Amino acid sequence: MSGIWFALILLCLLMYVVLDGYDLGIGIATLFERDDRHRFEMLEQVALAWDGNETWLVLLGVSLWAGFPLAFGTVLPYAYLPLVVMLFSLIVRGVAVEMASQAPPGTGWQRAFGVASLTASLAQGATLGVLTAGHHDWFPVLTAAATACGYLALGCAHLKRKTTGGPRARTARTGIVATLLATALGAACLAAVGRTAAPLNLHGPGRAIAFAGLLLFAASGVVTALVTLRPTAGSDTLPFAGLATATVALALAVAVARYPVILPPALTVSDSVAPRTTMVFLAVGIGLNMPLILFYNWFAHHAFRHRRHGELTAQGQE
Repeated sequence: MSGIWFALILLCLLMYVVLDGYDLGIGIATLFERDDRHRFEMLEQVALAWDGNETWLVLLGVSLWAGFPLAFGTVLPYAYLPLVVMLFSLIVRGVAVEMASQAPPGTGWQRAFGVASLTASLAQGATLGVLTAGHHDWFPVLTAAATACGYLALGCAHLKRKTTGGPRARTARTGIVATLLATALGAACLAAVGRTAAPLNLHGPGRAIAFAGLLLFAASGVVTALVTLRPTAGSDTLPFAGLATATVALALAVAVARYPVILPPALTVSDSVAPRTTMVFLAVGIGLNMPLILFYNWFAHHAFRHRRHGELTAQGQE
């Protein structure tokens, strides 16, 4: 039961990182856009599905808090600051989306949306650093930078398939730079974690082979994204698919190298799991809600799957 619950938490984390990661990345990308109306249209892309994307964060928090209370209580004192920053940033971001949608382009709400997206991304990366390697002042800084660049790359890949003309070319070029930075910082994180108090466990041929195979999948996703992110590339779906593949494969590689440790250096899944009756109750509740969330995510993205041919494309032709 504990292994299944660990897989469920990992699923919630991956769904959140990919889905809310791209709209956080779009928010970061607005900080690099000088044209007010283009920035407004970028924000409108987020307004279509951000609430459903963030539902996975709520599900993740509830699952971790109730399913592994010992791990949650152990890490919380170290992660208070980044978590508080993240929550306040998400609140500001949500308010900014709604307010900016009703205000003329160029208002301060657009800037607040971009800044809040950046601080939320950095805070999430810092929290992952604490969960991965414990309380090391330098390692969460590295993971924070890698997370923000990764989100920016996902956001640019999403915008490339939603826009045309000048905005499409600009976001594609920004996405290439962000992908290169995220790849370099991600590799630095993997190299640096070995020098922390909780290095990755690659003992045993099966674990090592699975870890190496997943890293190859991640690398292939990055290469696919870099090749297809070019403004002249024909496919606008492959960049996001490649980056999503790289993100999922990298997270699974870290999970393979960690399991059954849920919190370094030695707190395991079986040590921190909640009583069986609690797990059964949670499984029923989450099992009933997860299909609804998945359907809402699918419907929101399917309903607005076409490119926007409004102000962003009309005024952005080059």
